[in-house]
Amino acid sequence: MPLRFRSSRRDFLRNAGYAVAGFQAKWPIAAEQQQPAINASVLAPFVDPLLLPPLAQPSGRRPNPQKPGETVPYYRIGLREQRLKVHRDLPPTRMWCFGGGFPGPTIETRSGQAIIVDWENQLPAWHFLPIDHSLDGAGPGVPEVRAVVHLHGGRTPPDSDGYPEQWTTPGQTQTCFYPSAQHAALLFYHDHSMGINRLNIYAGMQGFFIVRDPGEDDLHLPSGAYEIPLMICDRLFSGDGQLFYPVSPDPARPWVPEVYGDAILVNGKLLPYHNVEPRKYRLRLMNGSNGRFYRFQLSNRAPFHVIANDQALLAAPVETYRLPLMPAERADIVVDFAPFAGTNIELASDAFHILQFRVAKQGAPQSSQVPAVLFKPSTRLRESDAVRTRRLTLDERLDYVRQSMGMLLNNTPWSDPVTEKPLLNTTEIWELVNLTEDSHPIHLHLVRFQILDRRPFDVFEYMTKRVLRFTGPAQPPEPLESGWKDTARADSGMVTRIIVPFEGYMGRYVWHCHILEHEDNMMMRPYEVLPPEKQLV
Repeated sequence: MPLRFRSSRRDFLRNAGYAVAGFQAKWPIAAEQQQPAINASVLAPFVDPLLLPPLAQPSGRRPNPQKPGETVPYYRIGLREQRLKVHRDLPPTRMWCFGGGFPGPTIETRSGQAIIVDWENQLPAWHFLPIDHSLDGAGPGVPEVRAVVHLHGGRTPPDSDGYPEQWTTPGQTQTCFYPSAQHAALLFYHDHSMGINRLNIYAGMQGFFIVRDPGEDDLHLPSGAYEIPLMICDRLFSGDGQLFYPVSPDPARPWVPEVYGDAILVNGKLLPYHNVEPRKYRLRLMNGSNGRFYRFQLSNRAPFHVIANDQALLAAPVETYRLPLMPAERADIVVDFAPFAGTNIELASDAFHILQFRVAKQGAPQSSQVPAVLFKPSTRLRESDAVRTRRLTLDERLDYVRQSMGMLLNNTPWSDPVTEKPLLNTTEIWELVNLTEDSHPIHLHLVRFQILDRRPFDVFEYMTKRVLRFTGPAQPPEPLESGWKDTARADSGMVTRIIVPFEGYMGRYVWHCHILEHEDNMMMRPYEVLPPEKQLV
C-alpha cells in the first residue's frame, strides 16, 4: 500500500525549493515568516492530559423546515480566534476554532433527529496564515477572511452542505439544517472555504459530529467514559509556540503542494497521556491532517478490533494490529487494556508515538462486548444495480510558473461547467483512474458508497494512447474498508472503482481530493444530482 511519495516526486519538490517530509529541513519562508519551525522531538512527551471536547448544548428549538408543526433543537456555535496551550512547555498558540477550543464542541444527535446550527462567523478581519491570491476563488478582490462549514459525511440538503463558494465573512451567520437521516457514525464538521480551506483547517476549524441509533445501542459497545473520540493531526510550530505554515520561495504564490509536520496533535494536545482502566475501550479515530497518512498501531503491537469506518459499523469486527487512515477517514477500534494492567502503552504511527495510555492496575467491572455481528443488513451492492459507469481521471501536471505540480480531477478546472449529473435515487459506478504518483483520498459530498475493487493499469499507455490496459487482477477492498465509506483511497497507477447510490437530495455538491493543499488548487469539481425524470447526462 503506497502511503508515501515516490522518490521522483519528492526529488522534484526538493529541487523546486520545497521541503517535504524532512522534519528538520529548513523551509523556504516569506519575509514575514522568519522564525523557522522547531523540532517537536525536543519537547517532553506525555506531560499533558488528553482533552475531550465538550458536548455542544442546544440553545432552544426552532421549526423543522421539512415538517411543518414540528420543532427541532438548534445550536449556536461561534467561529472565533483563541489562544490555546498545546503543550506544557509552549506558550499559548493562536488558533481559529469552533466555540472555545480545538477540536470544537462535539455535536451529538440520533438517527432521524434533525437539528439546526447557526455558525456565527466571529473571526478577525485579517488572516494570520499565508493566503495565495493566485488560487481559484481566493483572488485579491475576495475577502481575506471567509468561512463556510461542511458536515463531512452528512446527508444534507445542498443549501446546508457548505458549498465552497457560499462563504460568510466576519459578522455573518451560516444557518444549516442537518436531518441526520443516516446510520450511526462518526462524522465531523470543518471549514470548506474556496482557496483557503487548507489554512482555516490548519488553524483549527474542525469538530466532531456523532450520530447514534438503536441498532448501535443494542450492541453494548464500550460507552460513556469508555468511548473516546480522537482527532489526530500534524502541525509545525515556531519557537514561540505559534503555528508555522510553510510557503514556496515565491511570495506572490506561496501555495505548496503538501504540508507535513512533526508535531502530532491529539484533540489539540501535543503528545498527551490518558488514564484508562484495564478493560475494553472504544477509540474513535479521525485523521484531521491536511495531508499526512497514518498507520496506527499500539506500541506493544497488541491486536485490536476495527468495528466501524466512515459511515457505519462494519458487518463484523476485524482483528488487526495496524490501521491505515488517510486524511478525513475515520475508524472505530476496540482495545482491551485488561492484559496490560499497570503498564503504559502508546498509540503510534510508524516512528511517531502519539498518545500514551496509562493503564491502571484495577478498574470497575465491564459489561461491554464486541459482538460477532455488528451491522445489519450487511448486503454488498451489486454492480448490476448501477445505471451507468463514469471513468474519471486523477491528473497531475507541471506548473512551470510555480515550479510545482498542479492537480486536477478528470483534467478539468473547477470553473468549467458541471459534467457529472447523476439522477436522484439511481446508482452509478465511478472509476477513479489515478495517473499521478500519489495516493489520493477522494471524498464525495452527500452520499455514501462502497469500494468495489482496485486494479493496476499501464499509466504510460493510458496517457499516450488513452487506452486502459490492466496489468494485473482486480483487488477486492480490504476488510477494514469493506463497509460504507465517504472517502476512498485511490492509489497511484490503479483504477479504484466505487459504487455510489445517489440518495437524499437534488442539487449541486462537490467531490474532491481530501489532501487539502490539492483541494485548494483545483483538485475539486462540482457535481449535480438531477430529478429522477431527467434523462441521463
